[in-house]
Amino acid sequence: MEEDDVTIREQNFHSQVREYIICFLLFAVLYIVSYCIITRYKRKTDDQEDEDAVVNRISLYMCTFTLAMSGGAVLLLPFSIISNEILLSFPRNYYIQWLNGSLIHGLWNLVSLFSNLCLFVLMPFAYFFLESEGFAGSKKGIKSRVLETFVMLFLLGLLILGIVWVASALIDNDAASMESLYVCTPVGLSRMFTVMGQLLVKPTILEDLDDQIYCVTLQEEALQRRLNGSTSSHSRSHGNAHRLNKELDIVRDQRNKLERRKKASAWEKNLLYPIVMLILLTGTTISVLLVALNILYLLVDETAMPKGSTDRGLGNTSLSTFGVVQAVVEIVLMFYLMVSSVVGFYSLRVFEGLTPRKDDTTMTTIIGCCVSILVLSSALPVMSRTLGITRFDLLGDFGRFNWLGNFYIVLSYNLLFAVVTTLCLVRKFTSAIREELLKALGLDKLQLSNSPTDPESGKIAANGHQKTL
Repeated sequence: MEEDDVTIREQNFHSQVREYIICFLLFAVLYIVSYCIITRYKRKTDDQEDEDAVVNRISLYMCTFTLAMSGGAVLLLPFSIISNEILLSFPRNYYIQWLNGSLIHGLWNLVSLFSNLCLFVLMPFAYFFLESEGFAGSKKGIKSRVLETFVMLFLLGLLILGIVWVASALIDNDAASMESLYVCTPVGLSRMFTVMGQLLVKPTILEDLDDQIYCVTLQEEALQRRLNGSTSSHSRSHGNAHRLNKELDIVRDQRNKLERRKKASAWEKNLLYPIVMLILLTGTTISVLLVALNILYLLVDETAMPKGSTDRGLGNTSLSTFGVVQAVVEIVLMFYLMVSSVVGFYSLRVFEGLTPRKDDTTMTTIIGCCVSILVLSSALPVMSRTLGITRFDLLGDFGRFNWLGNFYIVLSYNLLFAVVTTLCLVRKFTSAIREELLKALGLDKLQLSNSPTDPESGKIAANGHQKTL
């Protein structure tokens, strides 16, 4: 009997050690990838080892850890769904015995714990640490800045605690959870067509690219002459010269896009662009249809409500009607929704300033980006289950939100998502069709030639257009 107890304890010990090793390896991969991404966008600084450099490096490590946790939150549901299907297909395979319910639950709990740690501790600490200078009268150095940061965090914690206590006394907890209903994803789903349209080359249907390039080139030359004249004669103010430079950059960017469209191959223009647009439209349509079906399920079946699960069993039943194929489709849609959420977030005017730029992003902006991505990625499992993209129950703290059991909130969120996404798509395609009709009729050149930015350049562009006609 004692030998059996020792054997069981040894098995539990080895299983726990194996889970720790797997979690560490997964985190190491995510951390390395996150570090490469952040260093790609971080503004380059000199290699001088001073106090500010040490502070920037510490904040960089915290941002990297936060971005790694964001990646872990995004991969939670896909990894769990794939694990469930693998265990169903190979229930007695010796080489996948390490893939079990205990490991999956452990990953969910760890991601939930460290996501909250990053959101409420590490990122505020990194921001205050960057902005700190040490208390007045104290000796300057890292210790003084760390002390000031901890004091600021303590005061911020007291302030947030007081606000939450007052808010919880005034409103109901379930109603307070309505703040999680945001529209970044529907906006991003429509914005994805614009983003891919900028990356790819559109087919030239009833368009004369040579004529457009000629008009834009004349406009660029006119702006360049005005800018040279204002620089040589000093008759223009500095603000006017800055405005002309900005307009010149816009016109040059427009000319470069037109030249790129002209140089693109027929395969890229006539085949790649329609295929990518069709894929985006298919993904968005499937998402809306799944949400519509989930609304019907919510009205007729109580089991369609999202809920948490404490069952550590994995690989018992398939949660996908069509097996592996549906599981793959669900995973692809989850990644598509995540990308759309990020694109929609940065498309909002309020957050456009947080858009990272290669080799020219400050640490403060990187902190803001990491916090934003962490919030969006942490909401992805809950959003996917609430919208009915997957039937996999939420594990760990992700399934303990009070509003998940509120029928009206869940139904309202599904209706809001379906309606807003449909309206965004309709508006996107109607405006795109209108623009293409204007290009086909040649009316878009009137807007170019009558641009209010520069009357002289517009006049020349218009005359140049008349000459070509």
